[in-house]
Amino acid sequence: MQGMIMHHGQAVEMTALIPTHTTNADLTRLGARISASQTDEMAFMKRWLHTRDLPISMAMPGMPDMDMSGKPMAAMPGMLTPAQMTALRNAHGAEFDRLFLNGMIQHHTGALTMVHDLFNSPGGGQGADIFDFATDADNTQRAEIKIMQNMLETNKLETKEKQ
Repeated sequence: MQGMIMHHGQAVEMTALIPTHTTNADLTRLGARISASQTDEMAFMKRWLHTRDLPISMAMPGMPDMDMSGKPMAAMPGMLTPAQMTALRNAHGAEFDRLFLNGMIQHHTGALTMVHDLFNSPGGGQGADIFDFATDADNTQRAEIKIMQNMLETNKLETKEKQ
């Protein structure tokens, strides 16, 4: 849960760039939906942790790159690198759209990996609230990936490797 809160936070940060970086109405609508769902899910995860008296963050206070044991934190699956986030912040128009869509597909794919790992861990996802949450996240992320892939193809914004 702690890792997924951090993961969702980056998605919300990405969607916050949309109003000032593109005029693409379809991307604006998609970004609003992603931001709302990720924000709602973060609230659920924080409540879930709070009711179990668990810390909200995996990071050591004052050391965002270190976990509670003082070890470097591994990157969460699908997280954009600092260089990718900088490129996204610096892009506008069609270039922003391309970077955003490819980055969010990467991001969502990472979330699918995290859900897969949860269900494949002994006892993982057994509680009804966690099962429902993870299943819903999986279904939503898969649907949004298909929408974003279609947007890339429709708007001829494929990845640089395909161009």
